[in-house]
Amino acid sequence: MYKLGIDLGGTNIVAGVVDDEYKILAKAECKTNIPRPAESVCDSMAEVAKQAAEKAGVNWDDISSVGIGVPGAVNPVTGIIAYSANLLFKDWEIVKMMEERLGKKVYIENDANAAAYGEFLAGSAKGATNAIAVTLGTGVGGGIIINGKIYSGSNFAGAEIGHMVIVKDGKPCGCGRKGCWEAYASATGLINLTKEEIEKEDPETSVMKKLAEKEGNVSGRTAFDAMRLGDEGGKKVVNEYIDYLACGVASIIHIFQPDVLCIGGGVSKEGDNIILPLREKVAGEIYKGESSCLQTKICVATLGNDAGIIGAACLENLY
Repeated sequence: MYKLGIDLGGTNIVAGVVDDEYKILAKAECKTNIPRPAESVCDSMAEVAKQAAEKAGVNWDDISSVGIGVPGAVNPVTGIIAYSANLLFKDWEIVKMMEERLGKKVYIENDANAAAYGEFLAGSAKGATNAIAVTLGTGVGGGIIINGKIYSGSNFAGAEIGHMVIVKDGKPCGCGRKGCWEAYASATGLINLTKEEIEKEDPETSVMKKLAEKEGNVSGRTAFDAMRLGDEGGKKVVNEYIDYLACGVASIIHIFQPDVLCIGGGVSKEGDNIILPLREKVAGEIYKGESSCLQTKICVATLGNDAGIIGAACLENLY
């Protein structure tokens, strides 16, 4: 039997057929085109699911279940999305609607949790018992795996690690608080640090400003590109950014003591330029206990966008 996972994002809907070895056989996608009615979104998800099965050469009867990763507050027990800011829906009975369209058992989970589960099954956290996945994108997302199970708290809205405060009365965050880790360690936070440094520099000689003008905007790559050119401003921004990242990572390790903590999202594409100094900075902050104690492995997430599809497809394993 095969499983099918759907990654329902604010921009795209992507479906993939997954085999018993957690490999994606084929994918299909379409635009989410929000805002539009929930019924219409479900129609699109059903369509790309069928397309993915067809592309994979898999008979629909051989699909055992369908899992969906969704941004927002998701209740896997009731099958209802309580709230999704990106999708503009409240109290959406998504499981009921999708089961009517697909004729299959449907499971749902928060998209970050689904991605963490995917990394746990087939990616950088494979073989771990306890793992944390951190996603550095527009915000800071998180997924927590404890004893092989997704941890989401009593109200199914846990793992919002981006909203722990690391700077009291610090920068404003989109959640309404100040000083959240997300305000500093997200790609948005990195871009803001870069812009702040550019404003301090001589506009005629600023390497980062010239790079941004060449690309058409300041991005998460700007400071790293400048650093690679030997620019002091780029080095300063990257070092400060990784300081903030390490601050949150160290706190997560102190709380959960995972076997593996993997970093995903767009910023993680910098690879060793992030991971190596991050490991060094975290090592200087965490309580190590006895030298014989197992230390958390910090690494880059390996599955990219496929993690959410694989994790969603395999949600039936948890029930």
